Amino acid sequence: MAVPLASACSAGHNESIIIAGSTSVQPYVEIVAEEYENHHKDYEIVIQGGGSSAGITAVESGTAQIGMSSRSLKAEERHLWSVEVAKDGLAVIVHPDNPINDITLEQIRKIYTAECKNWGELGGIDARIHIITREEGSGTRSAFEELVMGGLRINNRSIVQDSNGAVRQLVSDDKNSIGFISLGLVGIGEKPVKPLRLEGADATRENVVNGSYSLYRPFLFVMKEAPEGPAKQFINYIISEEGQRMLSDEGLIPE
Repeated sequence: MAVPLASACSAGHNESIIIAGSTSVQPYVEIVAEEYENHHKDYEIVIQGGGSSAGITAVESGTAQIGMSSRSLKAEERHLWSVEVAKDGLAVIVHPDNPINDITLEQIRKIYTAECKNWGELGGIDARIHIITREEGSGTRSAFEELVMGGLRINNRSIVQDSNGAVRQLVSDDKNSIGFISLGLVGIGEKPVKPLRLEGADATRENVVNGSYSLYRPFLFVMKEAPEGPAKQFINYIISEEGQRMLSDEGLIPE
């Protein structure tokens, strides 16, 4: 569990905090923020998506106090203040009717570079693989590129979606598709999707913790400088025992 920041001074009335960035981090922060506001009636927390890079840009421009990132900071961003609030697995998902259950990193790379174009090449049905990816600037995509692609480019004919939810929806509707989303979001949605085992390891929080499942990334809060006032109080709350418990209950791996 993370150690809270030093106590902040009491905030004034009608304080607002604008938080922007990763659509992977967003639903979890919304849950914590709702509970926080229940106990802090004079606070308003406004949460916006847009992707990790957009959140970091919003912090640098001053349009948001806190940025949400689902990837590590790049070298040119490391002048910013950041704290890891949790870890999240990255799930490679297919339609439940897809007979493939297990995949290797090499096979994923071959799919996403379009070297492997047919499910039959992997022991599945004779059907063209429909590749679904996230947009450039997405923390989920950046994490996938870092953890899986090894410097290779995702095929530019892939279907690009702007959120984890959109990727999940497309995969749940298309029996020949493959995508990647936050592990914590696999079970959320009207239609099911199937997370693939990676090198024999199930895509579970427990396997991320024990090291057998290798696809995971940090969830960060990012600020222009060390937090003060309302932002500091909310960050203290999300890294507190209660905040970490809420994140854990939603499927994340607490600090």
